[in-house]
Amino acid sequence: MIDALAEAGKAYACGEIPIGAVVEKDGIIIGRGHNLTETLKDPTAHAELIAIREAAKTLGGWRLLDCNLYVTCEPCAMCAGAIVWSRMSKIFIGTMDPKGGACGSVFNIIQEERLNHFVEIEVGLMEEECSGIMKTFFKELRLRGSKWDKQKEPGLTK
Repeated sequence: MIDALAEAGKAYACGEIPIGAVVEKDGIIIGRGHNLTETLKDPTAHAELIAIREAAKTLGGWRLLDCNLYVTCEPCAMCAGAIVWSRMSKIFIGTMDPKGGACGSVFNIIQEERLNHFVEIEVGLMEEECSGIMKTFFKELRLRGSKWDKQKEPGLTK
């Protein structure tokens, strides 16, 4: 989780929501990622997906059997789906996301019995540090006036 937090720090430094992730196999990190959605203007550029893509490239295939994901904040539905489809063994989550989490908070996609794969979950690894970086980021964002608050979605009115 220390390495995932370092990735979250990279996201923080470039103004992204500070979430970091690493994929590990046999004690070796084979994929790293941090949020880059704003930087890349890509809604799929989440830390988990970037780490999963790198791990798949490292292994030379999309099945990440016997791999574990360490992520600072509970994955969303999109990322949870990718975790299941990649056949990840276990996910270690730093802090939960009660508004959008899909690994136990709002949904539990990675343990949905109707799907063809089940992923083990461990929650609370370095929870204070993982939630702390998020709280600090959003506090600073509110203090300086969020750029996202000033943008409006096309076609929407207040």
